Amino acid sequence: MASKYAFTPSLKELRFFFCQTSEHSQAARSFLTRAYPTMKKNNPHTPILLREALHVEPRVWARYGLSDKQIEETVTALVKKGGSTAKATETATERA
Repeated sequence: MASKYAFTPSLKELRFFFCQTSEHSQAARSFLTRAYPTMKKNNPHTPILLREALHVEPRVWARYGLSDKQIEETVTALVKKGGSTAKATETATERA
């Protein structure tokens, strides 16, 4: 059985952006207060970055390690199809 908050090995970095005082970031702050210790314990080699800034909407970014070939395929797919970055990245990640 997988551990709670155990990340895939291809995840290279996780970034959380949120406001330290505003109401719209309260859920993000609450989640991180509760879940950060478990995430870090189960993923000691994955950087988990917490970035606080006034009046920003809460967001999460995940950076995955892609090979040179996967990056080239992603960019080529974007140019050819004019599709979104998310779709092209998902396609390249699935091939990994």
